[in-house]
Amino acid sequence: MLAKKISVSQFVIMIAISLFSLSCLFPFIMVISGSLSTEKDIMDYGYLLWPKTVTFDSYRILFLGSTRIIDAYGVSLFVTVAGTVLSLFVTSMGAYVMARRSFKYRNILSVYVIITMLFNGGLVPWYIICVRYLDLKDTLWALILPMLANAFNMFLIRNFMLSIPEDMNESAKMDGAGDFKIFYSLIAPLSLPVLATVGLFVALSYWNDWFLGLMFVDKQELQPLQLLLRTLISNVEFLKSSSNASAMQRISAQIPSESIKMALTVITIGPIIFLYPFVQRFFVKGLMVGAVKG
Repeated sequence: MLAKKISVSQFVIMIAISLFSLSCLFPFIMVISGSLSTEKDIMDYGYLLWPKTVTFDSYRILFLGSTRIIDAYGVSLFVTVAGTVLSLFVTSMGAYVMARRSFKYRNILSVYVIITMLFNGGLVPWYIICVRYLDLKDTLWALILPMLANAFNMFLIRNFMLSIPEDMNESAKMDGAGDFKIFYSLIAPLSLPVLATVGLFVALSYWNDWFLGLMFVDKQELQPLQLLLRTLISNVEFLKSSSNASAMQRISAQIPSESIKMALTVITIGPIIFLYPFVQRFFVKGLMVGAVKG
């Protein structure tokens, strides 16, 4: 078999894309290198692609309270998985209703959803409703329910569903299928690209969220990973800036605050890096069609 000839322009484009792809890896490599570097090396030489002196002190400091970190990892994993599934369930059903041209009030519902994107009730009323009326204080639901429905994601899914011919719905109706049957058996499988794309957005939001934990969670065993790591960073910065005692200054001078930040980044970004390859093939198609159609 003869090898396919590659033109000069194609070869140049392939080289350019390869170099660009490699350049995208440099920040991740520098973060990992920074997490393994000493504080002195970072201050003297900055962030390098390879640490001059390899040390695991930052990871040792972080995992001194390994039980709390493992618990926080479990909370974040549960909240991310449960929140993503429930959010896709609620958001996709709302998008399906707005995408049905036969639904009489779909335009009114669309306007109502748009209003939620433009205006909100304010932080204090939101907090009172969540704590006093929904009784979400110190529960895992406090980390899930406030972000369950997102208007932007709903419109993204709706626009994708508008690209599905209405005749398919009518044919399923004639065969005796109800709306739930049509949604789960027909519309949802056809909408897999946009659902995977939105699912990635939602999973990132849940995984990176610390604000809900700060607002509603006082119990240490229910704190998500991001809130715990934010607390650790705040404590390190407090020690570094404290001038109460000379002993505290000596201790704080030995704390590798910059490399700890890089180690925190490595710890928190890991699961998302492993998640992205599974949804990457749906990402471009789902985002483009959902954003352009309708």
